[in-house]
Amino acid sequence: MATDKLLIVQPKVGKNQLNKFVKNLEDEGVKHIYADPKLITNKKSKMKTVFTTSNADYVVLGKDGKKVKGKKNGKQFKILSNKDIDGVYETAKKGLDFVIIEVKDWKIIPLENIIAKLHKIHTKIFTIAKNQKEVRKMFSILDVGVDGVIFQTGSIGEVQETLVNLGTKSFDLKTAKITEIQEVGDGERVCVDTASMLHKGEGMLIGSRANFMFLVHNESVGSSFTSPRPFRVNAGAVHCYTLSPDGNTKYLSELETGSEVLILNSKGKARRAAIGRCKIEKRPMLLIKAKVGNEIGGIIAQDAETIRFVKANGQLVSVTHLKKGDSVLAFSKEASGRHFGMEVADEYILEK
Repeated sequence: MATDKLLIVQPKVGKNQLNKFVKNLEDEGVKHIYADPKLITNKKSKMKTVFTTSNADYVVLGKDGKKVKGKKNGKQFKILSNKDIDGVYETAKKGLDFVIIEVKDWKIIPLENIIAKLHKIHTKIFTIAKNQKEVRKMFSILDVGVDGVIFQTGSIGEVQETLVNLGTKSFDLKTAKITEIQEVGDGERVCVDTASMLHKGEGMLIGSRANFMFLVHNESVGSSFTSPRPFRVNAGAVHCYTLSPDGNTKYLSELETGSEVLILNSKGKARRAAIGRCKIEKRPMLLIKAKVGNEIGGIIAQDAETIRFVKANGQLVSVTHLKKGDSVLAFSKEASGRHFGMEVADEYILEK
């Protein structure tokens, strides 16, 4: 998705939950919200608002059409016929900054016609979506897509999944210092073969704790003894967690053909990939522990040269060459509870 495309979240939560929801949206990188600015009490919030009042950043004008100076001005339209589309065009060319298009049964064709009509007059086209699949579709119509989507949701998980779909989701990867390496005997490890080609620097987040995961690199790098497998991540032991595109965790043992996994590069940029197959086989295993700040996390991975972590400078390091004190990239945050993979914000949990 181009960087000038806007994901505008319309929170489907109560007033008492709004500010917490806004904070969570900002943590995910969302910058625009459809809400009354008066209800956002956090003065530090940098969220841009779209609403029907004059104090919003994007003002949705009423029937009088009176514009507000110094603001982005636009109108909302319901589209039922081609006559309505002509009306949008005639109104927009008088100087609207944006239009919000509401369509019902016929969604694609009306928006294609509006995009074709308005793309030369520099009026932004926003539309409304009620699920993340609709968001993805709206941004891809005519290969151009609308300029913004107002996504009606009360789920941070849905927002996370949408950001992954749009290629705008990023994770703050940190430098983790290796504190312990030891052989732990045989165990079952999971090789994840994706239906996509993976590139140098890309891998999956894997760990024994939901709040501490290592960036495990794919097998696109060959050697004198092995051929490249640029679709494969030799991820770790069956009990290890990985993150799904919806923000929930899954055990590696749960992954199967057709499900999707989160792929990250060394900068933390995320995308999704479908699984072609998973292989579970018994192999000699290594326990590796590392520390980020006060958080300590671990992973049990196969003891083999082809399993590699990523250093902060983007270089790869095999688990067989790791030493105490080495630094690798990991995702770490404060611990929280999980219930069937879903995060439970206020639940006490201690993982060892």
